[in-house]
Amino acid sequence: MSASDDKREFHSAHQRSLEALGRRNRLRTLVRQSGKDFSSNDYLGLSASDELRAAVGDALTRGVAIGSGGSRLLRGNDPEHTKLEEEAARFFGSEAALYFSSGFSANAALLATLPQRGDLVVHDALVHASAHDGMRLTRAEVLSARHNDAQAFSDAIQKWRQAGGVGRPWLAVESLFSMDGDVAPLDELMAIADCNDGILLIDEAHSTGVLGPVGRGLGAHLEGRPNVVTLHTCGKALGAMGGLICGPRVLIEFLINRCRPFIYSTAPSPLMAATVRAALRLCAHEGEEGGGGRRARHRHLVSRAGAHLKERCGIKATGTHIQPVVVGSDEQAVSIAQRLQSRGFDIRAIRPPTVPEGTARLRMSLTLNICEDDALELADALAFELEHVR
Repeated sequence: MSASDDKREFHSAHQRSLEALGRRNRLRTLVRQSGKDFSSNDYLGLSASDELRAAVGDALTRGVAIGSGGSRLLRGNDPEHTKLEEEAARFFGSEAALYFSSGFSANAALLATLPQRGDLVVHDALVHASAHDGMRLTRAEVLSARHNDAQAFSDAIQKWRQAGGVGRPWLAVESLFSMDGDVAPLDELMAIADCNDGILLIDEAHSTGVLGPVGRGLGAHLEGRPNVVTLHTCGKALGAMGGLICGPRVLIEFLINRCRPFIYSTAPSPLMAATVRAALRLCAHEGEEGGGGRRARHRHLVSRAGAHLKERCGIKATGTHIQPVVVGSDEQAVSIAQRLQSRGFDIRAIRPPTVPEGTARLRMSLTLNICEDDALELADALAFELEHVR
């Protein structure tokens, strides 16, 4: 057997798995950025903004380090981390905050660490993959609830209690769902948590910076309560990198002492912490005035794009900056996305297991990296493609 044959045999199981994904139109590949941005989560267009570039330059001039050099519990605890956490807690209205290197790691870490043995985690069926990874590691019991069905959460808790559950229920949801663009019934879920001595975990990944007062998220009015923990990602609308867990100080201190991804990971870049600080200051400084503010311009774009989709394609708008166009089959979703990309629109096909079987879709993301004319052109192009599919 030749060396090349031996190499192929050594990795044959992996190769067969990749080939099977290809036959099902589910093989993922890395594609360079190209065309008008309808796929990123850079909702406010901050990632390449002059303001954040200036903040990075200022931080470098001040001597802020690029790398941290170690865990936060060793040498890696830079003053920029502490300043960010203090400012984030004030901005979002929580007792304390803790900075992680990514929103994914933060979300997985909080669900793996905070619920205890004997507790129950009830999660919306469509929560992020990071939440599922965290729940695989939790010592608590885990139950799924129908998407955006508050009663299903209540029923799951009651069923668990009747079966002898005596711990604390933790209710895990996204405030704005990443693939459907719809909003969780946060007030109903908060009432259920209150009635059951539970804690509400709100993943604000896709609303931080964009929605709520000064971009504090859809759950801003619940922040600061003793039974609310929120996750705010920094790599989406804030244009930087990382994730912030906000909540009661005792839970933040528990994470510092018990959260393995925090304890044993090299601390995030101090330069990124300084950049997130600048992004939060931009949000706070902009306030809620209309005019030319980023959030005001973004709201206008979302409204106009939704109107174009309804008029051109007969698609009901979500009213948010995430607009799914459900096609159904993986093959059709990939084919339509490729044709739209060839016409200069960077829009991607989303397939199972990211979304449920039979709901492959195009995920239209509305950011300030495009304008209303771009949204109108995409709506026209999409109408043409959908007409030919139907």
